[in-house]
Amino acid sequence: SSPTILGLPLIVVAMFLPWVLIPNPTSKWMTNRLSTLQIWLVHKFIKQLMLPLNTSGHKWALMFVSLMMFIMTLNILGMLPYIFTPTTQLSLNLGLAIPLWLSTVLVGLRNQPTSTFGHLLPEG
Repeated sequence: SSPTILGLPLIVVAMFLPWVLIPNPTSKWMTNRLSTLQIWLVHKFIKQLMLPLNTSGHKWALMFVSLMMFIMTLNILGMLPYIFTPTTQLSLNLGLAIPLWLSTVLVGLRNQPTSTFGHLLPEG
């Protein structure tokens, strides 16, 4: 007794919905409406994420944008009824957060060691 829409189980919709957001590269000069909409969505998403960053932060942009797109596609599954989103699990959040935090700390230690150690100490 899984939920359905027009006779189609929602789990099938939930599995294929994130793939609609990712544009496929094509060698055609003219694209169709779906790929144009996908490319427009990705460009707007990147523009909104890059707007508050200065040029030194652009080197982190590819990793940040890909992480945000991954989290967004996982959270879209929560829009469907009776579907459990994987981002509510602490293990997924820690698995994504700890490598990013550790990489920023290690890059900070390499480039500005005294300032990085200052951020690891409590204020006061």
